[in-house]
Amino acid sequence: MPRSAPTPKPWPSDAWYIACTPDELADKPLGRTICGEPMVLYRGKDGKVAALEDFCPHRGAPLSLGFVRDGDLVCGYHGLAMACTGHAASMPGQRVKNFPPIRSYPAIERHGFIWVWPGEAERADEAKLHPLPWAEDAGWAFGGGLYHVACDYRLMIDNLMDLTHENYVHAGSIGQPEIDEAPVTTRVEGDEVVTTRVMSAVQAPPFWRMALRSAGLPDDGLVDRWQICRFSLPSHVMIKVGVALEGRGGPDADPSAKAAAVVVDFITPETEHSHWYFWGFARQFAVDDPAVTASIREGQRKIFSEDLAMLEQQQENLLRRPDRKLLKLNIDAGGVRSRMMIERAIAAEA
Repeated sequence: MPRSAPTPKPWPSDAWYIACTPDELADKPLGRTICGEPMVLYRGKDGKVAALEDFCPHRGAPLSLGFVRDGDLVCGYHGLAMACTGHAASMPGQRVKNFPPIRSYPAIERHGFIWVWPGEAERADEAKLHPLPWAEDAGWAFGGGLYHVACDYRLMIDNLMDLTHENYVHAGSIGQPEIDEAPVTTRVEGDEVVTTRVMSAVQAPPFWRMALRSAGLPDDGLVDRWQICRFSLPSHVMIKVGVALEGRGGPDADPSAKAAAVVVDFITPETEHSHWYFWGFARQFAVDDPAVTASIREGQRKIFSEDLAMLEQQQENLLRRPDRKLLKLNIDAGGVRSRMMIERAIAAEA
């Protein structure tokens, strides 16, 4: 019988994904599954990050349970030392130099994150790394965190590209009735899907009142509020958000009249039903105040934990009812177009 073609994975592989943050590699190797690939990440002798298949070629133990010695990753089971290239380097009392190498993955450290390329190594290109202009600009401050989420990474993209849910899931922090009432536009700009919602002459919700105070602005007057969501491959969503004093230009207002930021969302698939969610908040107000960073980080953490609970239960429902057809509305256009872009990228690799 002819062999059937393998089922394509639900994510592009030839792309840079965030694997971890530098502090996660402070003192020992880190095991993490990225796009279905179990990897071990560690720092070699020169401090450069390396990423290997998390599989000891001797007896199959996870290398992530080992330790680093003189720049080599030593298996915690029998002591086989692996070089950053994936080749066996040494083992007490044994000759191992002719062992076949295990897989190594391109890895780079940039913008405060460690990125890996789970696809074909020869296609890895640092020029394809997602640009983060705010990460290298002293005029911005950043604070963020990491969640492990038990749902398909595309459900998170759907969530971020349609912020209508804020009025329900986040009613006590960033939700407000005008979100339902304001029209949403969706368009494709080059290699990005963009959804835009602008609310004029509204009261700022609790989170944004706090942001206005942090920016030295009054928090009790009317403001113009905006949400501009940008999806880009393989699975990133950057959301320009903010409030400006009414009639001062909205997103284009002078910095002295607004509290503006970018909600940073890097979504790294783990398995078909789980992902790593690296979130953050890059802002252009009170950039030298660590207390504001800590306050916003805590506020964002609470907001994202509300999303997590909803998304994980949504995934459970979908797995229980795989044949149910879901409805699509105009507010879903951003997520639908983002999924189309993902599907095209997967097909191109195939």
